[in-house]
Amino acid sequence: MKQFLITAAGVFAGLMIFLIGVPIVLVSMAASAAGPAPVPQRTVLELDLRDPLTDQSPQNPLAGIGRRGQSVMAIVEGLRRASSDDRIKGVLVRLPEDGLEPGMADEIRLAIKQFRSSGKPVIAHSQGLYPAGVITATYMVGASANELWMQPGASFQVTGIASEDLFLKRFFDRYQVKPNFEQRQEYKNAVNGFLQEDYTPAHREAQLSWMTSVYQSGLAAVATDRNLDAGVLRTRLEAGPYLAEDALRQRLIDRLGHVREAQLSLLRRAGEDAELVDFEDYAHGRRDRRRAGPTIAVIEGEGPIVTGRDGASNPFTGGSTIYSDDVADAFHAAIRAKDVKAIVFRVNSPGGSDTASEQILSAIRAAKAAGKPVVVSMGTYAASGGYWVASEASHIVAEPTTLTGSIGVYGGKFAVGPALARYGVDMRQLEVGSTYAGALGLGQEFTPEERAAFARWMDRIYETFVTRVSAGRKLPPERVREIARGRVWTGSQALRLGLVDELGGFYQAVDRAKALAKIEGEPHLRRIGPSASPFEALERMLGVQANSARTLAAAAWVFGDPRAERVLDELAQARLREQGATVLAPTPFP
Repeated sequence: MKQFLITAAGVFAGLMIFLIGVPIVLVSMAASAAGPAPVPQRTVLELDLRDPLTDQSPQNPLAGIGRRGQSVMAIVEGLRRASSDDRIKGVLVRLPEDGLEPGMADEIRLAIKQFRSSGKPVIAHSQGLYPAGVITATYMVGASANELWMQPGASFQVTGIASEDLFLKRFFDRYQVKPNFEQRQEYKNAVNGFLQEDYTPAHREAQLSWMTSVYQSGLAAVATDRNLDAGVLRTRLEAGPYLAEDALRQRLIDRLGHVREAQLSLLRRAGEDAELVDFEDYAHGRRDRRRAGPTIAVIEGEGPIVTGRDGASNPFTGGSTIYSDDVADAFHAAIRAKDVKAIVFRVNSPGGSDTASEQILSAIRAAKAAGKPVVVSMGTYAASGGYWVASEASHIVAEPTTLTGSIGVYGGKFAVGPALARYGVDMRQLEVGSTYAGALGLGQEFTPEERAAFARWMDRIYETFVTRVSAGRKLPPERVREIARGRVWTGSQALRLGLVDELGGFYQAVDRAKALAKIEGEPHLRRIGPSASPFEALERMLGVQANSARTLAAAAWVFGDPRAERVLDELAQARLREQGATVLAPTPFP
């Protein structure tokens, strides 16, 4: 009876997931197959940056269901396409009240300026700017528009950049938690919060250095876009905070008005019968067929770098991780594709496994050996492992505020045995073989011998990192050690140090790849990655084969489920329309 109840419960749970999950998948597929809703002949796009932003779109097709949010790459591609779309007459940008990530803001600013070069207007509207995160980055995006509006009475608090860190050493000392970590070198401060009571001189120096660089970069961009002297701008900003009315008198914004007034202003300029369309609907509504001719492959990686592949993740989650097998496979697919002449690798990562990073770097070497240049485009971060994978690229393009480096490594453990012993919990350990077999156990601190062995291992990883950078950047190892030491640099600083080749965004990287591959004319951009079909995503979640899910969907059609009937009919019509057509690119870029 127990087994029967367990089986019955499993069948019931599976049936519920099927009844809920399959319709969601089918609706997703139908929306894709039916194509985008028609865009009005006179359209104003509304780009809302208040929604959550990622650097790249999720790899799985179900991650965005039921959630708002978009990616910087989709925004950049959408604005590029809209600039040459005669139906698009202008763009309204809704600014968040807190700070954007600086690298994201740099990329969006470049995209807005490119859109404006088509002669179409952009209005940015703010309902308040508050001192949270890097608020200067949000202001920088607003300043790149033709006009920056603020709601009357709103707060304008763009006075600088602040960063706050937790230091837990005294807490750990009180409860006898023993952090055992090795850092290479003194600027590798990721674990300083566990080891120190305050900033070390090196930690303070490095952090103030990149914060100052980000701040100065933002001020320079705003000064250029608003035709103000950088010194005058800084003085006015730091004299704040202001209300919107004060900011207008200081020439820090252009106009007061509610968001509806900004919308109507753009609609009037667009002409009679103009309509407002959500930017996300426009950006995600394009379907291009793969065309013949030279192609630049676009491979994307966002999040921490780990070994393996994305085979067990929940398809409804949007968490980003760089899986080394998936990225390496994408590079080898690009190598095999005869029409692919170059590769742009978009990296947005705070770091991760050295082993996984080395696997990806090996794939980049293979692409270069096959005669296909690899250009890295860096997002907000290309730090630690994120720089390891980029170090031997043919060319590196970073945003001025990209946090790049650090060329360093850390590792260790928390010895919690003494803390638990205070509460009557004792940890004991047995070993067979070398005493180092239990070195990473949590019951006690490293012995001097274990610490020495662990330190030697960290030294080897650090020296391997230095060697990779030395070879890739054509710098003497001594010079690399001098500028490494675990220190984070901004893109502007990294350019002066020779760690990157150029400042710019994604399309600057595309232009460089085109030049290196000697491509004439406009190349096709093709995204290559491990994205799955909706049925394959459902397969990962349910643990059934994708064709089984299709069979179940067809059965629902046979038994008269009206939702399934409608969706499958639309899929059949779409398939007939595409008979004889070439394969669709997974995510097209213009």
